[in-house]
Amino acid sequence: MNIKELKEKITEYAKEVSEQEGVEILNVEIHPGGKGLILRIFIDKEEGVTIKDCENFSRAIEAILDVEDPIKSSYTLEVSSPGIDRPLKEKRDFLRNIGRNVKITTKEKIADRTFFIGKVIDAGDDWVRIEIKETKRKGTKKSESALLFIPFNKILKAQVYIG
Repeated sequence: MNIKELKEKITEYAKEVSEQEGVEILNVEIHPGGKGLILRIFIDKEEGVTIKDCENFSRAIEAILDVEDPIKSSYTLEVSSPGIDRPLKEKRDFLRNIGRNVKITTKEKIADRTFFIGKVIDAGDDWVRIEIKETKRKGTKKSESALLFIPFNKILKAQVYIG
């Protein structure tokens, strides 16, 4: 079984476990390591992932992997949350962060710039709408808000902004 087929099989097992454990699978990665493979599974849920969630998921997926034995070499299993600085890529990522500040870098200029920090207001199938603060006049502290639509296909990088 090649790496692609192995990843598909493990993703299938992970989805079964995610339904039992009440978490969402964000990504499954398989990398060569020093002594076998490194299998990383990133999980999430609405209220955030706890260490206990990772432990429970890890035990459940290990049980399936022990029985099904899709990995013929030794491997290291890592189950974790994607972290606060995870990339935002899809509609669900932005919807999960409504009301939070994000920083977005675009591939080309939108409203005459390529870098934005603003609050997520809404997201559609192929866009996110953020509220940005714009300085009204130089040298004053007065600012006004503006709503900005950014198409997903124009986003180079987006993540939650802590600052």
